[in-house]
Amino acid sequence: MNEEIVNLNELQFMVDKWIKEIGKGYFSELTNTAILMEEVGELARIMARKYGDQISKKNETQENLADELADVLWIVTCLANQTGVNLNQAILQNFEKKTKRDKNRFG
Repeated sequence: MNEEIVNLNELQFMVDKWIKEIGKGYFSELTNTAILMEEVGELARIMARKYGDQISKKNETQENLADELADVLWIVTCLANQTGVNLNQAILQNFEKKTKRDKNRFG
């Protein structure tokens, strides 16, 4: 796969297209929320073992951090698509909120 840059609007379009053409439809919002929790748990397991104090079990396979982060982003994008959230607008508003709230907090 090439190193193409994808913006959030493109990401939402690409995920929606894949879900409709290959995945044959979205799971319900509640199911996708449960899947998100599962994916975050898988990410947490990697982080605890790679950067935390836990060590891998004997027969545990080495998991891919980038893949788990992408799984979390994928399901967040699904939820945004299903609920009508424009992630590009949402992240820009979130930056504005954090900047106003924290502009003197870390200085």
